[in-house]
Amino acid sequence: MQGGRPVVEVVRLGLVSYQKALRLQQVYVNRHQSGPAHTLLLCEHPPVYTTGIRHKPYPEPLLDRLRLLGADVHRANRGGLITFHGPGQLVCYPVLNLGSFKKSVRWYVSQLEQTVIALCNRFAIDATTSPHTGVWVRDKKICAIGIHCGRYVTSHGLALNCSTDLSWFGHIVPCGIEGKGVTSLSAELQRHVSVEETIPHLLHAFTEQFSCQLTEAAQDRG
Repeated sequence: MQGGRPVVEVVRLGLVSYQKALRLQQVYVNRHQSGPAHTLLLCEHPPVYTTGIRHKPYPEPLLDRLRLLGADVHRANRGGLITFHGPGQLVCYPVLNLGSFKKSVRWYVSQLEQTVIALCNRFAIDATTSPHTGVWVRDKKICAIGIHCGRYVTSHGLALNCSTDLSWFGHIVPCGIEGKGVTSLSAELQRHVSVEETIPHLLHAFTEQFSCQLTEAAQDRG
C-alpha cells in the first residue's frame, strides 16, 4: 500500500484459453495467503461458453450443440448463468483481498459495474445498471459480471464486449435473461473498437472507482 491506497498489479495475458486463465487465477489467489497481493488479470479467450453455479447443470445435448459451433464449454465456480467469451472481448479478472478495500461483495460488484459505466462514458456511451447484474446500454448487455469470493479474496470478474462477434450469443440466452439483447462498444459507436484501445480506459476507471494505484507486471509469472 502506497500513500494509503492499495497497489494493484496489472498482468496482461493476451489471448489465453479459459482453462489456463482459471489456473492462473488460482495462482494469484494463493499469493494472498502471505498477505495482500492485488492483481488485475487482463485477457481475451478463444470462443468458450461458461456456466455459473446458480443453476442446475445444463442439458448435455445443448452443450454438445455449442461445442459443434467450434467453442469450448466449461462450468465455473462464479456466480451467474451461461455466457460467452471470445476474441474482441476484454476479460478482466481482479484478484483482490477486499480487506484492503471494503469487506462487502455487494459493494465490490457495484464498483465493477460503476467502473464499466465510467469506461463507457469515456466513449460517450450512456450505460447503466439494471436489476440484473452487469452493465447495459438500453436493453442490451454490453458487459457481463460474474464473480467468486472466498475469504474476501475475489476471482473471476467482468467481460466487456469491444469488437466481439455478437452472433455467438444468439445460440444461448445470455446470463439466463429472456427478451434482452447484447451489444458492444463497436456496435454502439459504429466503428471498430479493439481490446487494446479499451484497456487504458478500463485501467483509468478502475483506479478511480477502487481508489488504488496500478503497477504493470514485467511478465506473466503464472
